Amino acid sequence: MSNLDELVQVVTARRRELGRPTVVGISGFGGSGKSTLARRLVAALPDAVRLRGDDFLDPVRVHRRSADWDGVERDRLVADVLRPFRDEVAGEFQRYDWDRGRLTEPEPVPRADVLVIDLVGLFHPTTLPLLDLAVWCEIDLWTATQRGIARDRDDGNDHDRVWTEVWEPNERDFDERFAPREVADVLFPTR
Repeated sequence: MSNLDELVQVVTARRRELGRPTVVGISGFGGSGKSTLARRLVAALPDAVRLRGDDFLDPVRVHRRSADWDGVERDRLVADVLRPFRDEVAGEFQRYDWDRGRLTEPEPVPRADVLVIDLVGLFHPTTLPLLDLAVWCEIDLWTATQRGIARDRDDGNDHDRVWTEVWEPNERDFDERFAPREVADVLFPTR
């Protein structure tokens, strides 16, 4: 897959094939362009919504070393959003508010034809069964990490140590343990 138009066609075909609301998971290494691709995809699809993966990170655990991206709150994501969305039942979820340091008030699970979520560590046995299409942002770990560091610096955040001592090693461990690139339905270049 080489461009957004092709990805839109794949998502549209999957939605038509399933005949129900469709969950598109976009994952990749930190700094690989997941959020940018998710925003572009939602803008190109009729009746699509984006769910920010950062809303499902534990603010303490995400800064710790783990072999499975333990800081990703997959159980909460599955129970509160993915299942209700796919089953077309009412539900509520809470986002993590990074500015206030707490979960927000509950809000309704969005209704749409397509839900796009972008998140590190998304292609995990807990979440994979609820993803109708898994899109991997194809870029090497070193380049993605350098992009992430540069982005954070541009935003006035110095996370260099966390990137090199926690997030990059977490990515390596997760990749070795769960092979997210190999389980993806689509490899999308984000170079």
